[in-house]
Formats: sequence, C-alpha cells, structure tokens
Amino acid sequence: MARTRAQDFEEKQRVILDKAAEVFAEQGMEKASMAQVAARAQVSKALLYHYYPGKDALIFAIITTHLEELEAAIDAADDPALPPDQRLRRLVGAVLENYRGADNQHKVQLNATAALSHDQKAAITALERAIVRRFSQVLDQINPGLNNRERPLLMPVTMSLFGMMNWVYMWFKDGGPISREDYADMATTLILEGIKAVR
Repeated sequence: MARTRAQDFEEKQRVILDKAAEVFAEQGMEKASMAQVAARAQVSKALLYHYYPGKDALIFAIITTHLEELEAAIDAADDPALPPDQRLRRLVGAVLENYRGADNQHKVQLNATAALSHDQKAAITALERAIVRRFSQVLDQINPGLNNRERPLLMPVTMSLFGMMNWVYMWFKDGGPISREDYADMATTLILEGIKAVR
C-alpha cells in the first residue's frame, strides 16, 4: 500500500525548496550538500531524501517550481484584449513582481543547469520557451517588422528585454531610490521606445 501524504506535505516541501535555494545560492552547486540543506531546512536527511532522492532532483524542483509560478503570474496578468504596449507593461510588471523575494531561486535557475540530466534540462527549456514566446508574440504585435526572415530581430529584442529583467537581482534593492514598479515601467519604456528605431 502506498504511503499517504502528510497533511503538511506541501508546506514542508516549500520550506525545503526555499532553504535549499538559499544554500545553493550561498555555497554554489558543487559545494552545497544535502546535509547542509537538511540542516538549514531543519529536517532529517532521511526526510529530505524522501522528498528528493538526490541533489539534481532538488535543483530541478527549485527551478521548475520557480518557472511554473512565474508562468502562472504572467498568465494571470496577461490580457490579450489590451493594446500591445499596455499588455507588455503588465507582463513586465508581473515578472518583476514575481521575482520579489526569489533571488535565490533565480540564481539557481541561472547557474545550476549543468548539474541536471538531459531530460531535466529539456523540461526546463520547454518552460522557459513558453514564457519567452508570450513576450515575443506581444513584441511582434508592436513591431511586426522585427520578424523578418532576412534580418530576424524579434528574438534578440525579446532576449534583450529578458536581460533587463533577469539580471535585476544583481543590483536592485527593495526600498531603494527606485521601486520595482518604477523599474518595470522604465524597462518597458526602453523597449517600447527603442523598438521603434530597430530596423
């Protein structure tokens, strides 16, 4: 008979993922150990291995949970009925709001894929591409000329926007002179104004 899930399964799982992300972000993927994660999460190694059979499974869970939550936030914020420029502002705002408090998870996503299997990497890439595709479609509506076979600029522009969003954790501080909302508006404006000059 299969074991029944504890009532606090999801809560314990979330604590483990959050604390594991802290450890991996601080120590690096190579140096961090399952013992360190168990200690930080205040669970036994046996319980940790019950949830995640190895470090790769734990890293994979951190990244996929982070991306699935990001995709859900983007989906909730998106309104295809809006003009494309307003739609883009909402999408950028949703990403940067979702990144609030998720610096450790973001560092793991950017730095840990080397520790994963081919299948795990493929699953993560599929999630990332679905998110990027949403932005690419909106940018294509704003400037259809970017999607040109002879000079395909749609993806470079899309990834430039993600560069502004994904590396914000390196310098941005909540409570600083610029708010998260201000930066979301600024990043969107840079793209909206700059996209007009891209040929």
